Amino acid sequence: MPTAGQQTSHYDVVVVGGGINGAGIARDAAGRGLNVLLCEQGDLANYTSSASTKLVHGGLRYLEYYEFRLVQKALAEREVLMRIAPHIIWPLRFVMPHVKELRPAWMIRMGLFLYDHLGGRKKLEGSKGINLQTHYAGMPLDDSLHKGFRYSDCWVQDSRLVVLNCMDVRSRGGRVLPRTRCTGAERRDKDWSVELTDTATSETWSVQTRSVINAAGPWVAKFLGEAMQRSDNKDVHLVKGSHIVVPAMFSHEDAYLFQNNDGRVIFAIPYEQHFTLIGTTDVGYEGNPAEAKASDEEIQYLCDAVNRYFKKTTTPEDVVWTYSGVRALYDESDEQNVSAVSRDYSLDLDKTAAPLLSVFGGKITTYRTLAREAVDRIAPLLDAPITDWTGDEALPGGDIPNGDFDAYLNRMRAAYSWLPADTAWRLVRNYGTGAEDLLGTAASVVDLGAHFGADLYEAELKYLADNEWAMTAEDAIWRRSKLGLMLSPTEREQVAAWFAGQNKQRASA
Repeated sequence: MPTAGQQTSHYDVVVVGGGINGAGIARDAAGRGLNVLLCEQGDLANYTSSASTKLVHGGLRYLEYYEFRLVQKALAEREVLMRIAPHIIWPLRFVMPHVKELRPAWMIRMGLFLYDHLGGRKKLEGSKGINLQTHYAGMPLDDSLHKGFRYSDCWVQDSRLVVLNCMDVRSRGGRVLPRTRCTGAERRDKDWSVELTDTATSETWSVQTRSVINAAGPWVAKFLGEAMQRSDNKDVHLVKGSHIVVPAMFSHEDAYLFQNNDGRVIFAIPYEQHFTLIGTTDVGYEGNPAEAKASDEEIQYLCDAVNRYFKKTTTPEDVVWTYSGVRALYDESDEQNVSAVSRDYSLDLDKTAAPLLSVFGGKITTYRTLAREAVDRIAPLLDAPITDWTGDEALPGGDIPNGDFDAYLNRMRAAYSWLPADTAWRLVRNYGTGAEDLLGTAASVVDLGAHFGADLYEAELKYLADNEWAMTAEDAIWRRSKLGLMLSPTEREQVAAWFAGQNKQRASA
């Protein structure tokens, strides 16, 4: 809120953008002793960073575009991120049915061999061939499919990863201001005067900062032009990716990677215990990134792609939810195929006066290395150390003993034996050791307060409002969690009414 932002008027770093790149940069900078402010025009992870395929992965298909450096960097990060956030990031096995007309088996074997060895894999299982006629993962698939390959990557709760980084920023003395737009920035020799505007009240105020980091994602170029009156020569492609969610297509815990006729790949992933997540598309985009939606054509495309493989047919009528996000990809080539545009990132530092660093591109898997490189670039200008610390210290809730999620879950189920097993699993998966703070001294379900449907109780909403900047029902049930999938329209309205009451109380306090 503005009053909080005005408590300190001068910062070392102002980060514009509350997606995964901005949150990671702010955390890294705060951990190096810099005084940090992060502002975000919407909720944290409001846009692209909550609209991913929810994977921490090397990007197997990028090998076809010779993106070896990107794949190696991403593969190496998988186990680092599992170590610092074992509650929201965990191993996931993928099954790729072989269709010889699309890619020869030798090419897939070679790609998987590189995938197994490029990133220094230690914990994750290696790849292997499987017989789809006898393996459980082949049971839901069309009988014409005989051969497949099985390999490892990781799942991530993407929007929670953003929030956890921001919680760590706050714990290290930084300020995090969602729903606060940077509406102007005036550069002087040694600092910036940055204008901030509360998007709810339109109240405007200014802070001073020694540096500005533009991590505005799909708005990166627009921010440079409108807030800073600057132009940039980076060739930025806006690309929309859409996903659909349908009732569970299979009962096991492996995911699928399907080859499509157009050369792309489509994922089908077990989702929120009762659903299957299918994605993604790659479509050039020219509109407002905040208004991105899955088109009828994209929905049909995804249905058609999985129908080639599954016995059970999926139609647009089966879709219970869709979401879309827009990525800003940079590319200096004349490549017209947006699927071939690099998912790597570029950092542009202008230090002609007070530093300005702009972030182009990037992906969730490499957010931590992007953040380190970004802060390394400005650290000498701010008398801050060059250090790599973020892979060694757990994110909030990730301090699970020995990183053993299953052991910790069993301990929590024993300590809160009155809690339904599925609810205990979800709370520990979302909050890690923070679930103990959420449950507090509760000794029964009744102690969790009003019940809003599914396994959502008032205690969880209070935790989200008090600790994770949740201010609306959408924040709580579509970003901090995906409980919106399990709640009826009436129950969602009740959650919205609860937040409206809370916000009114806070405004009058």
